Amino acid sequence: MAPPTATSTETRSNGDYRPSAKAPLEPGLSESQAKVQMPKFPGPPTFEDKYQEREYLKGRLAAAFRIFGKYGFDEGVAGHITLRDPVDPTTFWVNPFGVAFSLIKKSDLIQVDHSGKIIAGGDVKLLNAAAFMIHGAVHEARPDVNCAAHSHSIYGRSFCSLGRNLDTITQDACAFHDDLALYSSFNGIVLAEKEGKEIARCLGDKKAALLQNHGLLTVGQTIEAAVFWFMSLEKCCHAQLIADAAAGGRGHETVKINDEDAAFTYKTVGTPMAGWFSAKPLFDVIAKETNEDYLL
Repeated sequence: MAPPTATSTETRSNGDYRPSAKAPLEPGLSESQAKVQMPKFPGPPTFEDKYQEREYLKGRLAAAFRIFGKYGFDEGVAGHITLRDPVDPTTFWVNPFGVAFSLIKKSDLIQVDHSGKIIAGGDVKLLNAAAFMIHGAVHEARPDVNCAAHSHSIYGRSFCSLGRNLDTITQDACAFHDDLALYSSFNGIVLAEKEGKEIARCLGDKKAALLQNHGLLTVGQTIEAAVFWFMSLEKCCHAQLIADAAAGGRGHETVKINDEDAAFTYKTVGTPMAGWFSAKPLFDVIAKETNEDYLL
């Protein structure tokens, strides 16, 4: 699911974006034939007051956990999503250890500083050490990343046991074309600073990583994008597991999308704004289903 543009988008100063007027045309089509006049699409809200922005984003983070809970991206106490604090960007907000994703409220979230100390937040002041080691390293290495998500989803962790990268076999997989890292190591639960930094180094400037024998890690400039990339990557892993099994059973291989077509498609389905807009229905639905009680 992605914004209905032809090939690319341009972002405006007010956060809105629209199909780029310079988007290439399909062969043989005139501009009037190839383009549909589209209204301006919404973008993430902007704030002059960083404290207001913090409260809004904490609400979105709580909603993100409800979405993860709804889709079964929780198992016991594993999994975490973090938000860089807009007031003090050297700190981040994360779920308290041991609180169910499906119950998390804005007031439950805890704020952690660069040393792993909890400096603010809800009543349950327990920090998942692995969350700090991985996310702390990612936030430090990537100033552009405002949100990072990791959980032990079933298809993601299954695919990550294969020790290989994702094939570009579907339009959705094009969102990760040349934008997905493979961390081919497993040293147990990430409780050491060195391991977290190695994961961050492997991630580089990409939006997602496959952590071998572990699971998926996605990042974004927005909470919505990080959540959507996680959900989409999980489904891409599921699709490839099924396609590989079906092709193997018939003695064939899956058909891959070539690099040129994948790169072209990425311009529509793989951009930060595509990630934000694609997640919007998920957040709208969870707000309706929960009556926004996660904002408490």
